[in-house]
This record gives sequence, C-alpha cells and structure tokens, in this order.
Amino acid sequence: MNNSLIIALDFPDKKKVEEFLPSFGNEKLFLKVGMELFYAEGPSIVTYLKEQGHDVFLDLKLHDIPNTVKGGMRNLARLGADLVNVHAAGGREMMEAALEGLEAGVGVGEKRPLCIAVTQLTSTSETQMSRDQLITVSLEESVCHYASVAQQAGLDGVVCSAHEAKMISERVGEGFLKVTPGIRLAGGSAGDQKRVATPKFARGEGASAIVVGRPITQAENPLESYLALKNEWEGVLL
Repeated sequence: MNNSLIIALDFPDKKKVEEFLPSFGNEKLFLKVGMELFYAEGPSIVTYLKEQGHDVFLDLKLHDIPNTVKGGMRNLARLGADLVNVHAAGGREMMEAALEGLEAGVGVGEKRPLCIAVTQLTSTSETQMSRDQLITVSLEESVCHYASVAQQAGLDGVVCSAHEAKMISERVGEGFLKVTPGIRLAGGSAGDQKRVATPKFARGEGASAIVVGRPITQAENPLESYLALKNEWEGVLL
C-alpha cells in the first residue's frame, strides 16, 4: 500500500475502462473504482479488475448508521478489494462497525481490506467548511481531529490532501496511512479540486499514496502521463 500511485477510473462504464487499460500493457496497477463506475457496473467491475491482476481501491465513502455500514462492509469485503473507505464524519462508532463488517465478510484465514476514512474532501475549502458544515476550527485542525478519531476506531488511515499529511503524521504517527487525492503535475489544471499538490510535494510531506484521475485518464497519452507522475512520486531523476 505504501508508496502507491492509484489511478482513479473516472469513467461512466466498463467499456471505457476496457479501452483505457490496454495502454499500460502488463503493468500491475492500483485502480480506484468510485461511485460513477460502481453504480453503473456493480460488484462485477471489482471482480473484473482483480482478475486482470490489479489492486483495487473501492471508493464508496460509506456514511450511515453503524449497523447499516457494518452490513454494507460485510458485503464489500467479499468482493476482494484491497482498500475501502468511509466518511470520518460518521463517527467512531460507525467506523468501528465498518471494521466489524469487514472482518465478518472475509473468509477464514483471509486478510480484510484496508479501511481508511475521508476527512475533508480535497474539493472543500476552509470557507466552504465553515459556511456549510458550521465547523469553526481551521480546516487543518478538522482534518487532524478526524484522523485521530479514525485511529482510535482502529482504521488503517485517512484520505486527506497532501497539505495535511505531515500534520497527521505528527498527530497520530508515521504508520497511519495518508492517501492523498488532488495530485497534479506543476501547471496542471486543478479542475474542481481546491487543495491540490504535485507528486513531489506529496512525497516530501509524507503521503503514503497518491490518487490521480483526470491528469492520466484524460491525457492524450495516458501511459506517458502515468510514468511522469510515477517517476516524480518515486523521486526518479530523468
């Protein structure tokens, strides 16, 4: 999991995925399946990607009452995804229930998927957080607080922006995963993201993994873009 570059498959259906993946040849990838693709194709898209030999981050951001999340995670655990997530705003009891569901869903002797919690979306600014969520502390403090609660609940890490990764490490320790979306090469379009960063910056701040979508999926040459981002993330000098 550590030092992974996760490609967000921001596609409407499996057909687009099948058109996209051949660009990478036999490269083993870490792929993120979000709501759009999962709601279109259902659990079979996870099975398909695992059969192709890839790791899968199933990014559904569960957020509901604890019992409902527990049941949902029990079913998701059976799909074979490597990483799943919840919203930290659901609270400690909900996050603990998510882990219980994952443990119940895996077979005897099998390892449960890693589970991380979304803190504040990278599309959220401090102004929006204050206005829409009525949270009066700084955005950084909100993210770090959610990370602390997630750790107390037993989760493996959080989703945060690269700008908060170092603070989270200082608060809860280096071993806690920091999965950071909103990654762009210098000069790249931010799109609807607010708290963006380069792979190099994320690496320097102690991120455990980066998530990259449109800069790869919408590139003229996805493989070239992927390798450029991967090399910068891994500190490879060209």
